[in-house]
Amino acid sequence: MTAYADHEAAQLFPLMTQERFSDLVGSIQLSGLLHEIILYEDKILDGRNRYRACEKAGIAPRFRQHVGDPYDYVWSANGQRRDLGQDQRYLIWKAANEKSDTWRATQNAAKAQADAKRSEKQKGISKAEKEREPTLSGRTSTRAGSKAKASASSTNRGTVERMDKLANERPDLAEKVRTGEIKPTEACRQLKKDEVAKKIKALPQGQYRVIYADPPWSYNDTRSGLGSGDDQGGIDRASTAADNHYPTMPTAEIAAMDVKSMAGPDSVLLCWATFPMLVEQLDVIKAWGFKYKTAFVWDKGRGSFGNYHKAEAELLLVCTRGSGVPDATHRENQVQSFARGKHSQKPEEFRALIDRIYLDGSRIELFRRGNAPDGWKIWGAETDD
Repeated sequence: MTAYADHEAAQLFPLMTQERFSDLVGSIQLSGLLHEIILYEDKILDGRNRYRACEKAGIAPRFRQHVGDPYDYVWSANGQRRDLGQDQRYLIWKAANEKSDTWRATQNAAKAQADAKRSEKQKGISKAEKEREPTLSGRTSTRAGSKAKASASSTNRGTVERMDKLANERPDLAEKVRTGEIKPTEACRQLKKDEVAKKIKALPQGQYRVIYADPPWSYNDTRSGLGSGDDQGGIDRASTAADNHYPTMPTAEIAAMDVKSMAGPDSVLLCWATFPMLVEQLDVIKAWGFKYKTAFVWDKGRGSFGNYHKAEAELLLVCTRGSGVPDATHRENQVQSFARGKHSQKPEEFRALIDRIYLDGSRIELFRRGNAPDGWKIWGAETDD
């Protein structure tokens, strides 16, 4: 059997999984090849899996040559494959659209050159001829709006905007999503980490008396495969993994942040910590130039899944540089009980507590989510400002 290479347009789509391929081989052995293999310039444009299955099954394949835009054809033939997620589907459409534009430009240039040789009067391809060219399922320029792209790629605007951002800032990750090498959530998580890393290099200038921080600690624990956790009071055990909710950072990267230069000579750091990583987190406190003094305890009222018990409490470490004695004479209760909110979200009541204890001085919250509270500076990858 003549050996045929794959056309690059066909390579925009991932091959079948081994399980599905084995099923295809069995089907061809039983019923023969039902659909022709499409060639373009003697390369396989559509039917790579069928061609390989025929080889495996010892069946002679049938071929048909395609004339026209190869990228338009592969998208029309495969764009609605059920095994493609929204993000992967859009990235494939985006690549096909861009390559199709290049292909058409090349074809038009070649035709213009041929026309010029035949007649000095005819220069290039007329507007009417261009309009008769095939379109990539409603092809739209890569500069077009997200709504038009979503319609052309059979996805949605959120997918378009998210994947365009990924393709612009981390084309290497976008390529891995397109080929199915990594999941879109993993790629977007890495992109978020990049954004955090950039911000770390540009921490706010100035010194602060009060620094409040909720670092995105990494636990190296995705808790995948743990099930729904019905035996844990209905808690979804897998959903408790931090990496499933926001971009985490290794402890070494957090410790390397130049928080020390932000701290005034007499300042206090109030830093959220968790029991499983308390030793490492205390090392971060030292790296930031503070000394551990004590801690508040947040009683969450209900627990989430843990390896040894339900995690029903969290620590807010109180650390000082120089003199960090509170301004207020009244002493707050060490254990504070507030209902849990969204994953890792800390009660705003703790900010009010800090303001009651430390009445004066500049203050900043690191790794803030949302907008800036009155009297506070904020910094973080998920801030509204």
